[in-house]
Amino acid sequence: MARKTTTRTARKTTPPKPPSCTPCKGSGQVAVTVRVGRRRRPVGEQDGICLTCFGTGIADS
Repeated sequence: MARKTTTRTARKTTPPKPPSCTPCKGSGQVAVTVRVGRRRRPVGEQDGICLTCFGTGIADS
């Protein structure tokens, strides 16, 4: 009698999504205050790289 073999399909599991960085909310950019003059008064903001995640948007564990 012939032996019957069955094939199993492996389930594809997706890896868990890494947590996003909290200071930049996963965008990799934060607002940096621009200061001018001798008294260093703030005049506005510009985009800067997030120093917590270095612009990747993924939080370090």
